Amino acid sequence: MARRFRLAAGLAALVGLGAPASAGEFPPTPVFSDVRVDARPLLAKGGGLPAEALAADLTAALRKNLADRIGGRGPSLVVVLTGLSLRDYVGNNGGRFGLGGTQSDYLEGDALLVGRRGEVLGRHHQLTATPSSYGGAWYDPDNERRRVAVIADIYAQWLARDLPRD
Repeated sequence: MARRFRLAAGLAALVGLGAPASAGEFPPTPVFSDVRVDARPLLAKGGGLPAEALAADLTAALRKNLADRIGGRGPSLVVVLTGLSLRDYVGNNGGRFGLGGTQSDYLEGDALLVGRRGEVLGRHHQLTATPSSYGGAWYDPDNERRRVAVIADIYAQWLARDLPRD
């Protein structure tokens, strides 16, 4: 219980008060002992069901995209979700004569490299944008749910690509 509290306190301090200078870089890490997603900042902002679904989708996508790097005695990878923006209406290209005005969904968060004692060893900030239309037809009742799953998958793919191995 104390370890969880230290980890939660450390993550809250990092996200809420800004990262210390030593955690600005994400050191090369060939293997993570575990991968977790923390959606509490989104839930605190009133994210509700989309934030909970996003946490589950992103966890699954990270485990899939980092499968060859999970398992072992290395530090943990914790992704703290700080922002999710889904456009209200998809299908309208906007702009004059339907030109420009592209609509995108955004997912923002911090990938933290967390040591065995709960200390933050590194931080990688990432903002991912995807066209809102990736969720399919805007009038489909499952559109928003698919958009959350799509942006989680794309976020995980970019993160797996961007995190240094060695």
